[in-house]
Amino acid sequence: MTTFVDQVREMGFKQAAIAKADEAVERITAGMNISDVRGALRGDEPRRPNPRLRPHADGFWLHIRPSFYHTEVTHFYPTFRLGWLSTFMFVWETITGIILMIFYTPSPLAAYNNMWNILANVPLGQLMRNMHRLGAEVMVLVVALHMLRTFITGSYKKPRQFTWATGMILLVLTLLLSFSGYLLPWDQLAYWALTVFLSGAEAAPAPAAVNENILLILQGAPSLGAGGLLRWYLFHVLLMPLLLAIFFFVHYYKVVLHGFSLPPGREKIGEDTAKRVPRTERTYFIPDILTSELMWSALTTLFLVAGALWFWDAPLEHHADPIVTPLHVVAPWYLSWSQGWLKLADKTIVVGFIPLLMVAFIVMPYFEVGKSRRYADRRVGLSVAFLFMAIMLVSNWMGSPEYRVESSAEQEVSQEILPQEGPSVLLGVPYEHMAPGTYLPGEEVAGNPHLTEALEEFQAAMYRHSCHVPGNQNERLPREWDECEIAVLDSGDKRYGNFFKDAVMPDPYAELVIEEFQPNLLKLTLNYEVVNPDNPDEMLVESDWVSYRHADSNYEEECRYANKNC
Repeated sequence: MTTFVDQVREMGFKQAAIAKADEAVERITAGMNISDVRGALRGDEPRRPNPRLRPHADGFWLHIRPSFYHTEVTHFYPTFRLGWLSTFMFVWETITGIILMIFYTPSPLAAYNNMWNILANVPLGQLMRNMHRLGAEVMVLVVALHMLRTFITGSYKKPRQFTWATGMILLVLTLLLSFSGYLLPWDQLAYWALTVFLSGAEAAPAPAAVNENILLILQGAPSLGAGGLLRWYLFHVLLMPLLLAIFFFVHYYKVVLHGFSLPPGREKIGEDTAKRVPRTERTYFIPDILTSELMWSALTTLFLVAGALWFWDAPLEHHADPIVTPLHVVAPWYLSWSQGWLKLADKTIVVGFIPLLMVAFIVMPYFEVGKSRRYADRRVGLSVAFLFMAIMLVSNWMGSPEYRVESSAEQEVSQEILPQEGPSVLLGVPYEHMAPGTYLPGEEVAGNPHLTEALEEFQAAMYRHSCHVPGNQNERLPREWDECEIAVLDSGDKRYGNFFKDAVMPDPYAELVIEEFQPNLLKLTLNYEVVNPDNPDEMLVESDWVSYRHADSNYEEECRYANKNC
């Protein structure tokens, strides 16, 4: 066996080093030497026999990738690169998630502090958390769009029914993977969103004993706490990624087995020619597909890093508090459609209907009778797809606080100005500028621009929830209900709907009272009084909203971190 020393003696050090590097590259690439790699990157014709095919036959990483593709499926249409992008996002989430795991402990006593440690002390910790959370949102969107594209192009039809079924399972697992990470920060947003989700287990159409045991498994105790956090952490970092990886390989194996479906108009009706690729229509993985995927990887990475740096911050509310329920508890955007359905129908019906809907989607290709994938022949199927998208958009809007959420106007104003938790413009006023006294909305406090700005925001919030001409804060309307309602509706503002009298305060009186409650502790009170326009002796609203402000609460810094206008 020739050693490196023998090669140096025979060829000299430079040639021996080149030969050794060439040998190492050929082993890594399973058949391609340095010249082959350079030629592939330059776009040169390969030597014969073609060494660029060997990595698919002998290599570990590329043996599941086809050595060539039909040229029709290498364009942006019909795949839109959504399948590849779904895989990329899973790898992205795995890498960023492992980095975050180093600094995280799944315990209610430590989890929330860990989040602040990641944001404040870990180098690039905030960037890494933002990239992980943004990647989770993008992954859900991409997988959903991939399944939508598959349906619209008819790529679920025979012989790809099982491929579609595994894709639907991957979509469900992606939703669960993203949601299982929702609880880990152990803040109010996570705790109450998961509490609403777990309430569905109690309402499932099954015997009470079954529901109770399922709920016990999901939350680890009679109430959500340390056991539940640990279980959802294990779901997020072990169970869901493992299941997703298994079904991904099954899904991709079936994709490679049947070939990437051609554009609908490219094939004859009832035929599937994706596996039969003429030599003249082949595009080889190396170098064309490989370099294309490298480019898309770079562009996607740029998008995610730029978004996490400048355009998007992962939210973090106050520490989870089972006693304090936020005014508006909303599900993640990709599950808000279910929250919208719960506002219309009984919880048991909704919880029972959703799994049936998922099963119907999975088995749909086995009962679909149409043979043609062409758009002109699939008007009914495409109409159903567009109608489903419209229903989901409306359902997501229904899941927002704007739809059928009963809360009084003074609560909405108070939550904006003096929330139970979290920063606000009023709480962001420096402690030394919060002089004790009674202040009216919009009042200008001489020499105190911070408090003046907060009172201006107070006035703006009052106008948003009182009887006035929308868009004109200076013009007040008559006190009579009918005239007020007609004027608002005629102005084109439809926010109030049928709940006008409950949602809007007619000609309200409000004030802010600041008083010293204890040394270094201020008591902040919002007082509201609303007289019935039809009966001056009747008080429609008479309520107080109380909060406290300590000298060391550091709300100014929290307000700036939350990007509030402080």
